[in-house]
Amino acid sequence: MGKIYLKNIRLYAYHGCMDEEKKIGSDYLVNMKVGADLKTSTETDNLKDTVDYVSLYNIVKEEMGRRARLLEHVAERIVNKVLKDHPAVISVSVKVAKCNPPIGGNVEEVAVKREVKRTSSVFD
Repeated sequence: MGKIYLKNIRLYAYHGCMDEEKKIGSDYLVNMKVGADLKTSTETDNLKDTVDYVSLYNIVKEEMGRRARLLEHVAERIVNKVLKDHPAVISVSVKVAKCNPPIGGNVEEVAVKREVKRTSSVFD
């Protein structure tokens, strides 16, 4: 087993419950870690034998582009799409952080993290 990391994906999006978040948006950081069997790709040096991190990035970008009220919902959509689109992924961890949230205090970020391990019944 191995891990693939996408660190500090920076995106601008419009998530949140407040009207101003829907209108003006905010900066976000997304971090992802996926677990998969990377043995074959270490031997073949072939992209088809691994989990393409460009595809993982595109999933994050697509789901972050779809507005949601809650970060929990966005993180869950990302996790589910990774598991659906990449059968080789055994586990996925996604952290979605809103930078400078509008909560009336000096807070650098608020974040939600989802960690899921594939079960045999997921997306079969």
